[in-house]
Amino acid sequence: MNIFPSGDKGILIKFGDHIDERLNLIIKNYVEKIKEENFPWIEEIVPSFTDVMVLYSCEHIRYFEAKRILMSYFEVEERMSKIETRIVNIPVLYGEDYGIDIIDVASMNGLSVRDVINIHTESRYLVYMLGFTPGFPYLGGLDERLHTPRLKTPRKVIQAGSVAIGGEQTGVYPIDSPGGWRIIGRTPLKLFDMDREPPALLRQGDYIQFFEINAVEFEEIEKQLQEGCYELEVEELRI
Repeated sequence: MNIFPSGDKGILIKFGDHIDERLNLIIKNYVEKIKEENFPWIEEIVPSFTDVMVLYSCEHIRYFEAKRILMSYFEVEERMSKIETRIVNIPVLYGEDYGIDIIDVASMNGLSVRDVINIHTESRYLVYMLGFTPGFPYLGGLDERLHTPRLKTPRKVIQAGSVAIGGEQTGVYPIDSPGGWRIIGRTPLKLFDMDREPPALLRQGDYIQFFEINAVEFEEIEKQLQEGCYELEVEELRI
């Protein structure tokens, strides 16, 4: 682990230089340990693929003291077997109007549309980080058979909830936004909602399991969400 100053109130903690599932779980473990302490001088903690950015209040603490404290919580090897996380099950309506690029994804990979759906729902995906737009999950674990180039020209607007593939990754657009990933379906769930606490449905270190639903089920889940009675399917996972 290496620690560097970043700007006038940031501390960058580098855990490695390659994207790796185990490394990301180490980061999850570290961030949770720091959050448990509820230090008054920490303003924000932002984990990424291989790093953690800690923003701190210069009025409460000096850089070298903050660095010393942050380094003292680096207890990775002893705690790796104690990491607890969760699997969040995400319903998806694949194809047709909700997945306008699924035929292209299938044809570019020599697959049928049914193959694309089956392969996409078989894997369990790790949320490496959130970024790009609020609540957008960068996921690892996409089967090589579904690796598909991004669009040459990004779309100006992709609807919130769109499930897409871009290169070697898959993800879900949490809000209406531009984007160049190929859309294969849509979830009725809101991945980002300012009226919810916390606003982001997912967090770094979660796993996602997509499962297929039909149009009737999609409308029913939307109705349940509006009425506030939808129960998110979450499974606890100990690693």
